[in-house]
Amino acid sequence: MSNRLFTASRVVPAAPEDVFALLADPARHVEIDGSGTLQRLIKGQGTMQLGSKFSIAMKANGVPYRVTSKVVEYEENRLIAWCHFIKNRWRFELEPVEGGTRVTESADYRDIRFPRLTMRLIKDDLIEDSIATTLDNLVKRFS
Repeated sequence: MSNRLFTASRVVPAAPEDVFALLADPARHVEIDGSGTLQRLIKGQGTMQLGSKFSIAMKANGVPYRVTSKVVEYEENRLIAWCHFIKNRWRFELEPVEGGTRVTESADYRDIRFPRLTMRLIKDDLIEDSIATTLDNLVKRFS
């Protein structure tokens, strides 16, 4: 079984506040989604804050479904994370660096519900590829 914590970083050629504005707006997540599963925002438009909830229409392997997530970590222009009923946590950490902002994305599956089933359904390489593609899409979005 994996270590269940997946992380990667990229330098995005934009100021932290510009990157954070995109990440804190769930309607814009489709713009950078590296998993190919996000379809559209259903509920929760506007800038998220700690405790905000939002629902996304998703589709994986041809099966549509809906996920409602809650913002569980929030530090404006620095950190935002959300989780849903399985309790996996998607986190974006931003750090100003020369040339823009270092964005570190992580998917934390260490404290999830139903770990054996979930990790059988979601493969490590799929999560790693999704993170890498999301970060690459974020770089392209601001290039």
